[in-house]
Amino acid sequence: MRHFTTLIDANTLSGQLSREDLTLFDCRFDLGNTQWGEVEYTRAHLPGALYLHLDRELSGPVTPGSGRHPLPDPEHFASRLAALGASPDCQIVAYDQGNAAYAARLWWLARWIGLRNVAVLDGGIAAWRAAGLPHETAVRTSRQREFSVSLVANAWVSTETVDELRLRPGNLLVDARGAERFAGRNETLDPAAGHIPGARNRPFLENLGADGRFLPAPLLRQRFDTLLGSVAPSSLMAMCGSGVTACHNLLALEHAGLVGARLYAGSWSEWIRDPRRPIATGAY
Repeated sequence: MRHFTTLIDANTLSGQLSREDLTLFDCRFDLGNTQWGEVEYTRAHLPGALYLHLDRELSGPVTPGSGRHPLPDPEHFASRLAALGASPDCQIVAYDQGNAAYAARLWWLARWIGLRNVAVLDGGIAAWRAAGLPHETAVRTSRQREFSVSLVANAWVSTETVDELRLRPGNLLVDARGAERFAGRNETLDPAAGHIPGARNRPFLENLGADGRFLPAPLLRQRFDTLLGSVAPSSLMAMCGSGVTACHNLLALEHAGLVGARLYAGSWSEWIRDPRRPIATGAY
């Protein structure tokens, strides 16, 4: 049976709904209204989908030194996914409202704990609706499964590692925030504006076409090759405001066949916890 490891389109997913090994997760979320996604889920969701909340399940507790969305404890996260029916043998598909900003976070987390058959619904529930595909309101009972965590080594980097590597030749720190926030001109979420000196800006929305779906893999590869230059994909460190939309760039890289990039999990919101760390402004 075919497995999907990066993206799946709505019509293809529709043809997979009868699979016994399919586990669907609704990851809709709004940073400005943290209950929105859960409310929308109760109103309508893809058949068989179960809801995962960014703050409660796709993140760990915030601490004085962490960013806004720390990584969850891998054992606790794995237990939660297993309780909802996920396992290494399953085909997992995540979706959100459309641009995959939050579904990509689940994709990365699941891969981090050793699950390989994980994909994101390209275009999210917006694409599903546009295709005229069915919804439901009922919450189905999930099948409890069990699996052991098998963490991917070096999948993410710490603030200390970023500070050490960011100016060393052969490494590349890529920030997925919008250009205005990166430049320090329109900071709406964090108490300090700007970016880490040496970082390059690659807004995650640049991975998408006008239809809200990911660009074709060859075009993504061409654009990331230009960004990388002589730097190996494995030397790229992806960041954003809190380690969420950075996963979108990591998903796009993987879909383009450029593997090995790492997540700076704490990202900007952790970097600025220490006022001694440098901050730059302006475009780059």
